[in-house]
Amino acid sequence: MASAKKSGSGVLEKAANRRRSSKHKEVPIVMDTKAVFTALYDVCEENVAFFSGATKGQAGDAAQRLVDAMSTIQEHARSLEPVISGFAAIYHHFDFDPHIPANGYRSLVKVVRCCLLHIIHKGRYISSNRRSIFFRASHNAAEMEAYCSALCQLRALLYLAQRLLHDNSHGNLFFQEESGLSQSFLREYASMHKGCFYGRCVGFQFTPAIRPCLQSIAISLVAFGDNYKKHQSGIGVAASSFLTSGKYAIDPELRGQEYERITQNLDVHFWKTFWNVTETEVLSGLMSMTATTVKVNRALSVPPMPFDLPLVADPTHMVTVSPPAAHTGPGPVLMRLISYELREGQDSEKLLALCRSEGGPISLSLGLKPKRSPPSPWLVLHFHGGGFVAQTSKSHEPYLRSWSQDLNAPILSVDYSLAPEAPFPRALEECFYAYCWAIKNHNLLGWTGERVCLAGDSAGGNLCVTVSMRAAAHGVRMPDGIVAAYPATLLTVYASPSRLLTLIDPLLPLSVLSRCLSAYAGTDPQVEKQVEKVSTFSMVRRDTALLLRDFKQGASNWIHSLLDKGSADSVRKSVSEVSLTSPHADPPVSAKPSEYSQGKGSQRSQTCQDLGTHANSKVQKNDSQTANHLITTTTNHSSILDITLTPESKPEDVSFFLCKEVDPAVSESFSTVAIPPPGGEEDSEEPREFPDGFEPLRSEQLAEMNVQSSPIVRNPYMSPLLAPDSMLKGLPPIHIVACHLDPMLDDSVMFAKRLRNVDQPVTLCVVDDLPHGFLSLSQLSRETREAANVCMERIKDVFTMKDPPPEMRKHRKLVRTNQMPSATKIDHIQLSQVTVLEEEGVSVGGEASVVDEEGLTGFYPPTNSEYEKVQA
Repeated sequence: MASAKKSGSGVLEKAANRRRSSKHKEVPIVMDTKAVFTALYDVCEENVAFFSGATKGQAGDAAQRLVDAMSTIQEHARSLEPVISGFAAIYHHFDFDPHIPANGYRSLVKVVRCCLLHIIHKGRYISSNRRSIFFRASHNAAEMEAYCSALCQLRALLYLAQRLLHDNSHGNLFFQEESGLSQSFLREYASMHKGCFYGRCVGFQFTPAIRPCLQSIAISLVAFGDNYKKHQSGIGVAASSFLTSGKYAIDPELRGQEYERITQNLDVHFWKTFWNVTETEVLSGLMSMTATTVKVNRALSVPPMPFDLPLVADPTHMVTVSPPAAHTGPGPVLMRLISYELREGQDSEKLLALCRSEGGPISLSLGLKPKRSPPSPWLVLHFHGGGFVAQTSKSHEPYLRSWSQDLNAPILSVDYSLAPEAPFPRALEECFYAYCWAIKNHNLLGWTGERVCLAGDSAGGNLCVTVSMRAAAHGVRMPDGIVAAYPATLLTVYASPSRLLTLIDPLLPLSVLSRCLSAYAGTDPQVEKQVEKVSTFSMVRRDTALLLRDFKQGASNWIHSLLDKGSADSVRKSVSEVSLTSPHADPPVSAKPSEYSQGKGSQRSQTCQDLGTHANSKVQKNDSQTANHLITTTTNHSSILDITLTPESKPEDVSFFLCKEVDPAVSESFSTVAIPPPGGEEDSEEPREFPDGFEPLRSEQLAEMNVQSSPIVRNPYMSPLLAPDSMLKGLPPIHIVACHLDPMLDDSVMFAKRLRNVDQPVTLCVVDDLPHGFLSLSQLSRETREAANVCMERIKDVFTMKDPPPEMRKHRKLVRTNQMPSATKIDHIQLSQVTVLEEEGVSVGGEASVVDEEGLTGFYPPTNSEYEKVQA
């Protein structure tokens, strides 16, 4: 028995540390899966046998809990083993190409295997230490129960993935309707238990280096929920949250329960406030101290003035770029200029006149004339992430400063207006205006005007693509390339395998994601409470009084949690729970808004009405009228019409939605894994989604999943994945950096497939063991820094790529006629980039595997002969 166990352990460890080759090897993957399950059965059976005989003597209750948890784990594992083996045999059909093994089905299997490896590691720890006098049976029982609950919920996700495989067309990762299966997933998410993934198991699927950070975020969030709306300044909320965070740091079950309740019920304004805590002067100052020092860091406010740019097709003609006007009327566009070196033009009087104060003096060199470097041939135009509702360029400064140094180029980051106060298309308008303004005023930015790259993460990645689509529609100069990190390319509630991970992701729960998307679409019914503006000093003085009042209560809670752990249930009814369950928790709002707010709301409602009207109606104008309208953009509201007049994509216009002929052998292999809905339950009011004999754990309180469908979310300028092929053919080369464990992974994979299908230059790089938003965590671990460097290298690739001739830039203009020239297709060689970090991030011993890059091939621009074909 011991030798067999040792042999199984050796096979498992070799499997966990093996690098994946550039070609698929389904058989070894299945064998590795068998080794994992064999080791799991062995360690569970051994511990069950030991503690079954000890239930009457040694710590009877804890021993019985261990026996029950490990027995249940074995039951789940026996049902999961054939499902995991089945997915391992077919999920390569959904990869971008054989060199990039990444899709939502792979991610689900990886998460399940990672959970199994954690259970094996914990089980072996128990086997080695169970006879020690320092062995804490109750603590280990709680650990095993938490992972048992997690395995049960993951089993439910795999059942839902089997349903997706059954109902989807071949090769498609998304279920293309918001009703039916997608609605079933929303219903299941609202009722399924998720607290286990926010307590002891938080971040178990990610690299061990960032798990302490995720735990700190979870503790901060639930403590922040206790003090939400009790303070007006971010400093006060942060300080008071620190005083009341002790109970959540000590009690993981309480933390998971509170985290689940907060994520399921609080509105988008809570998340907007929490994510903006990093914008406070104290925290932003601390981040600046550890970031790269730059000589130029100027906050700019560009007035809303129209200007002209030459058309690429005919430089003798000009196109007028109007300032943003959607929802709130014309207003200044805020930006931030970051440059490692002071360059010519960056200290000019014209640029200094655009600078806005941020509460502190701008310091360069006092008494000495600063040395100016020549303008850079490169410029990075950056759009930050934050779900379209939170953060600014200040939150993203650390990695932007590093990029400015490594690239030796200035970076212009746009602080676009945020939802729900400024929903779509306001952010797109401001980003497009900033792009055109940068081209027009390149001499002020320390840039020669030669090459420009759009870069953004998450929501910013979406804006990079849509800004390029608008540039193509207007006929102005296109960017030389796009680098999009984990972009959101489909803002609908369509279900996909990777989006099932929103059930377990601590940074991107589905309820939070849906609220952000609804806010950006303008369908969020919530109205932000008007708060009286006061000075920073007044807020700090007020919060100091509140802190003194709450200090005694916070210290008492902390000590109580330490000394009276057994009575933790008495503090489960926290302040946040009361505020969530009480319909009158929010402070009263004045019934008489100001004249400005009335005008602002009127403009917003009128814009939303226009958006819905145009999205639901068909375009009656002919193509020439549409083209003329796109060029003569002179009125304030023309930009809104420009976007909303774009018709929705038809199935024949979207290449990957067409079901092509499938090999019968492939269909047969799919049928062995896919499962139809349980029989006889399809027409019931509450259809059953899982097989008989299994039911996932349910939450005590349902999540509020009031997702209001709107035609706006299918607009190509909002969901570029749904754009017709003719619009995608006008885009510049796109480099996508995605995360293997990101709920938005399928957005990147399917968008890369669409670009490849229309012969657009595209690269896809997938990093492993990192969460969505790793750029904001770039200072916390070696893995996140390496991933941020991957993005920086992709930007450098855009700048160092061979300069295309003018004919290529003319081709990039979006053609708005029904007769697409046959010569507009350009052949290219596809870049193939393997996963930067190995899929097996956690070994049996719980350590992160060290892996390297492999399978790189070069990206070659079209040859001169190909350009000649285009010109002809």
